[in-house]
Amino acid sequence: MNYLVIKNQNKQLVLFLTLPVPPVVIQNDDWIWEELSHYLYEENAFDNIVISPGPGSPACPQDIGICLQLLHKCWDIPVLGVCLGHQALGYVHGAHIVHAPEPIHGRLSEVEHGGCQLFHGIPSGRNSGFKVVRYHSLVIDSESLPEVLIPIAWTSSSSTLPFVGPKDHNISNALGTQREKNVFVDSFSPKAGNGTTRSPRVLMGIKHRTRPHYGVQFHPESVATFHGSQIFKNFRDITNEYWLRYKSSQSREKHVHSYGKLKNFFKLSLAHMQVSSASRHCGDSYRSINSENSKVDQLNKVVNGHRHMVDDNAEMTCLEKFNIANVHHARTDRKCLKLKWRKYTHLASQVGGAKGIFCGLFGREPKNTFWLDSSSTEKGRARFSFMGGKGGPLWKQLTFRLSDQSDECSKGGGYLSMESCEGSTETRFLEEGFFDFLNKELQSYHYDEKDYEGLPFDFHGGYVGYIGYNLKSECGVASNRHKSETPDACFFFVDSLVAVDHKTDNVYILAIHEESSSMTQWLDDAEEKLLNLNGSEIMGSEKQYLHPLTCSSQKAGFAAEKSREQYIEDVKKCLEYIKDGESYELCLTTQMRKPIENLDSLGLYLHLRERNPAPYAAWLNFPKEDLCICCSSPERFLQLDRNNILEAKPIKGTIARGATAEEDEQLKLKLQLSEKDQAENLMIVDLLRNDLGRVCDPGSVHVPRLMDVESYATVHTMVSTIRGKKRSDASAVDCVRAAFPGGSMTGAPKLRSMELLDSIESCSRGIYSGCIGFFSYNQTFDLNIVIRTVIIHDGEASIGAGGAIVSLSNPEDEYKEMILKTKAPAKAVIDFE
Repeated sequence: MNYLVIKNQNKQLVLFLTLPVPPVVIQNDDWIWEELSHYLYEENAFDNIVISPGPGSPACPQDIGICLQLLHKCWDIPVLGVCLGHQALGYVHGAHIVHAPEPIHGRLSEVEHGGCQLFHGIPSGRNSGFKVVRYHSLVIDSESLPEVLIPIAWTSSSSTLPFVGPKDHNISNALGTQREKNVFVDSFSPKAGNGTTRSPRVLMGIKHRTRPHYGVQFHPESVATFHGSQIFKNFRDITNEYWLRYKSSQSREKHVHSYGKLKNFFKLSLAHMQVSSASRHCGDSYRSINSENSKVDQLNKVVNGHRHMVDDNAEMTCLEKFNIANVHHARTDRKCLKLKWRKYTHLASQVGGAKGIFCGLFGREPKNTFWLDSSSTEKGRARFSFMGGKGGPLWKQLTFRLSDQSDECSKGGGYLSMESCEGSTETRFLEEGFFDFLNKELQSYHYDEKDYEGLPFDFHGGYVGYIGYNLKSECGVASNRHKSETPDACFFFVDSLVAVDHKTDNVYILAIHEESSSMTQWLDDAEEKLLNLNGSEIMGSEKQYLHPLTCSSQKAGFAAEKSREQYIEDVKKCLEYIKDGESYELCLTTQMRKPIENLDSLGLYLHLRERNPAPYAAWLNFPKEDLCICCSSPERFLQLDRNNILEAKPIKGTIARGATAEEDEQLKLKLQLSEKDQAENLMIVDLLRNDLGRVCDPGSVHVPRLMDVESYATVHTMVSTIRGKKRSDASAVDCVRAAFPGGSMTGAPKLRSMELLDSIESCSRGIYSGCIGFFSYNQTFDLNIVIRTVIIHDGEASIGAGGAIVSLSNPEDEYKEMILKTKAPAKAVIDFE
């Protein structure tokens, strides 16, 4: 069975658990009707259609695209509309779309249904176990429902349940506040005069009386929806039965057209989509090429019924020639890297741990140094730390700044400056952007896996640095409203490093080199320095960073970019957007700034890591840019290991630690049971499942840990874990670009939310909200989310902070949460200064 998913903005369904083959996914404005009709009625390529969720309203052409035309004309093809798709099914037949009694996003409700085949095998009503996740501010007004549409499912307008379940995603007994049992009825109260329904019941499902068209207001694909996969299985069965009953041998006979006809047609279709994509996403041609090639491959598999295209010596398009040329170039221009390493058992604690090693080897001259610092390793949150400085002949620094062009029709791109180990600098313009350059760089390295057999970690040398938030413009956002004062990306290519295993206390030194050279001398020198570290030397190297702490109340504090009143007004703007269905969740942020003079930035970082240790902390020093980064992040953005497993660990939900053990435990439980924080977390989990699904094997994305509460020095946080198996045709950079920026810093749906946030926030986030970490030359990576971080640049210290705004948010509480998140880094600066 072949599914076509019509994707509304940055949202698509996760259907892979129930489908024998992956669905073909297109944007709702990728094709005009003639193109779509060709595949549906001439090629007979698809058995049914799913219209996905998305922001906005079906009454807005930009939000719904071709979907209304499809619902009107495809009367003889099974269609399932989800959320916005459900509303579109009502709207196209004359129903009114109105505001819901209250916006419901990332929250669960119990549903009763009338026994329709779409809900076959699913229980119904209160305490039945049929709980669904809802993401909507608008609903179909049941009073306006035409006779051709039949209501098939309902829920109470005021009844939602917080999710509190077992520690893994295999949800079976979610608990929540028990409410009075109500009888579900088919009738609804009259509509409110202000366009808001007063009905005690909200329509959760409809079907067409004569067409095989269905709609559900809730999200069956959400990780927390019960029986969601059963709904898709039922839709599959509905599709099978429909074609068995109604498809004759004369109509819609499958696979009758030749491959050549499809290929020639799709050349025209692809050209159209590339133009439309370029107008929407300037500077994103690499992603467009890959996504459109994926659609070509998918459609060829669907129409021809086989997995491999046969080369029929047909005329190649310019795009095909370009891709082949790129592959040939990559193969002839590959660099062969060799790795040498040495291991020192149980050495770390003898030389002062990671802190002692960094201060002893790199602290005396910290320029051009890095330290990916797992300073909090409790409960297995992190295990390895990596550090190094300016190394051998392969060392270089990359500094990238986006072009000043913000016009959506411009080509985008930016300027890359490359400094070699000898100090020479080369600058060039990257028309395709930084991610494209980084991808080609990593693809150019050839290595022997035997070189790192026996190493328990994945970073063996490669790129270390950061990606700033504004590189979202290379990930689907058309432009940036605010220009960053710091470079948009900065990386060292590291050819020598020290690694510390906090679990075993082992220390490793590593060096990479080209086949024609050697790094033995660096290994010998590093070994001598490492083994000669002693207690007195370590203490001496650390003392230079210790300053007597004075009363911070006598020092000037940080000045906020926006006042309390302005921030609260911004929260209210976010709530209005959410009420109107433009977003489910908006991660609003602001900046705190403080002028500084002659600050010892490494000393500040050492002070910060003592006060606020974190598993994904980092120190980066780029003296040429007058830039130091002191990061104490507790959040992993994305990791790809040597087994091609992708992992994200988003944080959503934060509360301060208590003054006593009893109060601390009460606050931890309060966070765990908070319906608002659970909704925040769940929405980002579903978003990241979607992001990872773009680059992972079908069916492999899963959530082993949902809404765990982790405790740090100053706060408790709610953390989830999402994993998946990377597709073989996706590169490391493809994975990052599919998920960047991290969903916990944007909201959902991601693209629309970022556009709205750009219009509300008054300055660039810069490095904050981006990511710090490594890209190893062997195509693994590990990146954090840049939060709880002090950026020192051009005589100023800045700290970014914010929080997720959802329909349950209280503006005053959101302001307090934002301030809470700045306290640890701000106090570290003021105390140390």
